[in-house]
Amino acid sequence: MMQINLPIQVATAGEALIDLIAQPDGRFEPCLGGAVFNLTRALARQGVGTLYLNPLSRDRFGRQLAQALVADGVTLARPEPVHQVTSLAVVGVTAQGHPDYAFYREGVADRAITVADLTQACQQAEGLSLVCTGALALSPDDADTCLPWLAAQRQAGRTVVIDANLRPSVMPNLDQYRRHVLTALQYADVIKASDEDLACLNLPGPDAFAQAQALLAGSRASVLALTLGANGAALIMRHGLVVLAQESEALAVVDTVGAGDCFLAGLVVAMQSHQLQADWGTAPVLPQVAAELLANAVASASFCVTQRGCVPPLREQVTARLASVQVSFPKP
Repeated sequence: MMQINLPIQVATAGEALIDLIAQPDGRFEPCLGGAVFNLTRALARQGVGTLYLNPLSRDRFGRQLAQALVADGVTLARPEPVHQVTSLAVVGVTAQGHPDYAFYREGVADRAITVADLTQACQQAEGLSLVCTGALALSPDDADTCLPWLAAQRQAGRTVVIDANLRPSVMPNLDQYRRHVLTALQYADVIKASDEDLACLNLPGPDAFAQAQALLAGSRASVLALTLGANGAALIMRHGLVVLAQESEALAVVDTVGAGDCFLAGLVVAMQSHQLQADWGTAPVLPQVAAELLANAVASASFCVTQRGCVPPLREQVTARLASVQVSFPKP
């Protein structure tokens, strides 16, 4: 059973939409989705009191999105629906199981929000200690909303977690998009990025680890969580500690939709459990703590990829997978 109405610990801001997923026969199956929507559900399903900040539509899809969030125990900052329509994403899946997206996001519900709306909702959430955003919220078109809100959250002393989660195929000006994402990441205490994100950002370095080090060094963040697909994931801390993790046995991957979102949720859940401060990666971090954080994130993502669509795990399902995660501490 899901816990309902938990005290708010985390707030999320970003897209909630419908994925229209291409089927072999040419039909498109509608599925609830959006990176931040997936992240929000995944946090709540692992027992973290989560506040979703964006409005949802009064249309059929919006009602389904709201119902799913509430059923998982998420608190809606805007429980009243808005008249704008729900965002859509047309999703094709490659032979390797990777999703390919096209988005329809003009005049949509989850973008019908202001800096004042976001900031006020966070101010009213007693006990709120961490905020998450990323993915489509990092579009340059939403800079005037997202960046001042992020600045206010840092000023309020909350931990800011940003998932780069780039969508280059749907951004008309890729250079502007890269610059804006790098600007947004300057507000992060914790950055999550994939090896594909780092390559898209044109960061210096011969491999993902070197590119991640460059991104971390050029930011104010104290930690970078790097996902490497089938090769697992890493935590890179400003203090110098690097942790690697991978499941010990090959996974039977159904698809990778939502895997990064579940990974980030697993990381944030563990951060909250350890009550870590915003700059926890700047000072020495106990290796065992770092190992627990990364293992929880990897186990969360691994459960997701064995399901069709994004099905975030419950806390007990993550716990059951943790024994399969191998963690190592390579020397710098």
